[in-house]
Amino acid sequence: MNKMIRNPLASSFRPRAVQALLLTILAVGACSRPEPGAEFNDPFEERNRAVHAENVAIDRMLGGGKPDRKPLLPQPVAEGLSNFSDNLAMPSAVVNSLLQARPGPAIQNTARFVVNTTVGIGGIFDPATAIGLYEDDTDFGETLHVWGAPEGAFLVVPLAGPTTERDLFGKVVDFVINPLHGAFAEPEEYYVAAAKLGGKAADRQRYGDTIDAILYESADSYAQMRLLYLQNRHYELGIEAEVFDPYEDPYGQ
Repeated sequence: MNKMIRNPLASSFRPRAVQALLLTILAVGACSRPEPGAEFNDPFEERNRAVHAENVAIDRMLGGGKPDRKPLLPQPVAEGLSNFSDNLAMPSAVVNSLLQARPGPAIQNTARFVVNTTVGIGGIFDPATAIGLYEDDTDFGETLHVWGAPEGAFLVVPLAGPTTERDLFGKVVDFVINPLHGAFAEPEEYYVAAAKLGGKAADRQRYGDTIDAILYESADSYAQMRLLYLQNRHYELGIEAEVFDPYEDPYGQ
């Protein structure tokens, strides 16, 4: 009889994780270096702008930018999907905290995952926050930063949006090293994948006004997106940098 949950530490997991880790470190070591004096490390700007335009077109087709748009999901459903998706990422955050030699956040995220998975019915609800177990978010991109890997070039990925070379490699490794990766048998793994996709849709709905302001109300939505993404990411990583006005004309006109 098929079991819903497989052993997340199956023997096939470790070789894949180690191989992905080694390939990522080698790849990140070859990340693009910024040109001297450049404000942004964006050597692929032309291609990035083309992908960004396609992403905006898809977003608009799905209802983005419309002031009278109706929510795709009822608020309780959207919140539950977002909570569930976030909870599935907690084991990966625990692994990354340990790789960064930060046992405190690892313990906190473990406790949060246990509480939300049990009391919160698989993470649909978030009782952990109510009792003070807040998420200490991290990822393998941050782990690479802690290890001294360069950020690399700014990138725009189809559907996924803005990232950097380092963070893009990190997302791939996060998928592999998450102890829950491969833990669900069919057809449950398809339900989980659908719930993750629903969580992304819920996040788009949750931050709709902010995203719409960037994509549809900016003189140059690409420049605005790039600026805000990099500023926010550098803040998350604790990188001190000059703060730019996100509403300033990017070309100084």
